[in-house]
Amino acid sequence: MPLSMNSKVFITCAITGSGSSQDRSPHVPRSPKEIAESAIAAAKAGAAIVHCHVRDPDTGVPSRDLKLYREVTDRIRESEVDMVLNLTAGMGGDMVFGSPDSPLPLSNSTDMASAEERVAHVAECLPEICTLDCGTMNFAEADYVMTNTPGMLEAMGSMMESLGVKPEIEAFDTGHLWLAKNLVEKGILKSPALVQLCMGIPWGAPDDLNTFMAMVNNVPNDWNWSAFSIGRNELPYVAAAVLAGGNVRVGLEDNLWLAKGQLATNEALVERAVTIIEAMGSSIMTPEETREKLNLVKRLPK
Repeated sequence: MPLSMNSKVFITCAITGSGSSQDRSPHVPRSPKEIAESAIAAAKAGAAIVHCHVRDPDTGVPSRDLKLYREVTDRIRESEVDMVLNLTAGMGGDMVFGSPDSPLPLSNSTDMASAEERVAHVAECLPEICTLDCGTMNFAEADYVMTNTPGMLEAMGSMMESLGVKPEIEAFDTGHLWLAKNLVEKGILKSPALVQLCMGIPWGAPDDLNTFMAMVNNVPNDWNWSAFSIGRNELPYVAAAVLAGGNVRVGLEDNLWLAKGQLATNEALVERAVTIIEAMGSSIMTPEETREKLNLVKRLPK
């Protein structure tokens, strides 16, 4: 297929994530203050959207604490730096089995919450965007399953739309896009939808270019989409996404390194993405341009 390079690109920066990266780099923000400050720095560097999880400030362990989300949201909105706020709604679907010879009862690290609980911080903070992981899949850990049943997704998607928060469909494989299209066909999600193609995450879609283009070709033409890969392929995927007609995501959620032996910051990863995009002849969209493209309404501080 011919190239359809995107000439105007918005950048999402995934600030801290929910992985076990808190002790692998001093730059992974933990407290609400650190997360907000890192988001502000990323926005100053060129990110139109900041995608935020929260962590326990003392341990760095991922959290669903509503108060932590409230503080991050308030700090970002009270800053003088404009950005589109995207909060995760991906936690609360973690099923961890016992060993293969004794899978039940489930491990104490299982975190399975109701749709209302998983969206409670979204209802409280009203970000412009929140994520909706459109499928169940195995992750790299031996006995962990990310669980998102069709019924759970219908309930969460309906709540997000009723709150006026745009769901960002997280698609880790082609079947997740199939399910997302079904949610739109049912009228649960509005069209045009917003999709994040999540590549190279075990055991979802591998990030080879043939698989990537299969993912791209399964996104409806009128939807907006972005893509990323993890680790060493995060920055090459900036170019791949733009070449394929999409937008890009970088950040410490997906990759801790700027170069071999050089730990990254969120700001530095965004700056490198800006350099790549502009060197390709494309321009960087502002937060306001991104809101207009995605039909978002800016939220003001309470």
